[in-house]
Amino acid sequence: MRPKTIFFRTAFLLMGYISFAQYTDQINSNRPGYSIGAFAVGKNVLQFESGTELRRYNHTGYNNSTINGQVAFLSIRYGLLSEILEVTYEGAFMFDKLVNNTTNNPIEKKRKGFLQNFLGVKVLVYDPFKKEQEINVYSWKANNGFKFRDLIPAVSVTVGANYDPLAPSPYSYGNLYQILTNPLLFQHTGTSLAKEPPFSLRGTIATQTHFFSTWVFVSNLTYNRFLSDFPEFNYILTLTHTFDPIWSAYLEYQGIDGTFYKDSILRLGAAYLVTDDMQVEATIGANTKTTPSWISVNAGVSYRLDFHKDFQSAEELEAERMKKEEKNLKKTLRKNTKSEKKRVRKARRN
Repeated sequence: MRPKTIFFRTAFLLMGYISFAQYTDQINSNRPGYSIGAFAVGKNVLQFESGTELRRYNHTGYNNSTINGQVAFLSIRYGLLSEILEVTYEGAFMFDKLVNNTTNNPIEKKRKGFLQNFLGVKVLVYDPFKKEQEINVYSWKANNGFKFRDLIPAVSVTVGANYDPLAPSPYSYGNLYQILTNPLLFQHTGTSLAKEPPFSLRGTIATQTHFFSTWVFVSNLTYNRFLSDFPEFNYILTLTHTFDPIWSAYLEYQGIDGTFYKDSILRLGAAYLVTDDMQVEATIGANTKTTPSWISVNAGVSYRLDFHKDFQSAEELEAERMKKEEKNLKKTLRKNTKSEKKRVRKARRN
């Protein structure tokens, strides 16, 4: 069965299990790393995730021609209508300098363009944390020990469109070295360089598992550039460990399988929680081949504007109203008592 068929059949089946997510008091960021978590940011939460990355490429197949580039990242996430729904934008724009060493004298060329420009919708289709677990007040081990149910992941589906307003891109289909392909060959065969269309579709199935209270495992299965001539299939596996409430580290592996670009990438990084609404992080990464080989250094920040309001039942609203009335009554009583004491003291002096 082809990857495309597997992806769409799985996505269709998962849509039948839609449940409700849980809003978190702390920021829920997809950074550091390239994977996306299964959970939405929460209703009425607006979140920004940005960063910059320095990359250096070297291609042994083109006489060690190099690329030095800088990538700017920006993600915007908004929880819409419910806790399980999120509208998301993901952008990555690259500036680079290509040094062509296939000629007698190296030729330099400066380029720029989108590596990613995606707008989509994420839906949480299964949440294992929907049902609160009972707390055993007599046993710490019972509350914090490993349970097989912890291996059941949360699952989400993200679908949307890629759009490149600057198409054709110098980075078509992820092949940064396509421009160095021998033009004489194409003159003889009657073919031309592959140009990625400005519009295509993308879908991602994300899972997220929490275990041992401090470990999180995220997996992404993505079918990208659907409706183009050369779709791409890739997956990401991310393991994160929290050392204390504000420090965490992660290890990530990404596999890319495209017609013009195949790769295996490793990343390692750490994040620091500045406040409940702000996170900073840093990452290093490298791939495992030489056509091309590349290394990267990445730093970024995530920040959210939290307008979330939890649902309140009629009973909760009534209890809140009565509590407020009781507080106002006590305030009035204290004020009247103070006035009465003042009146008595004044009467005694007279």
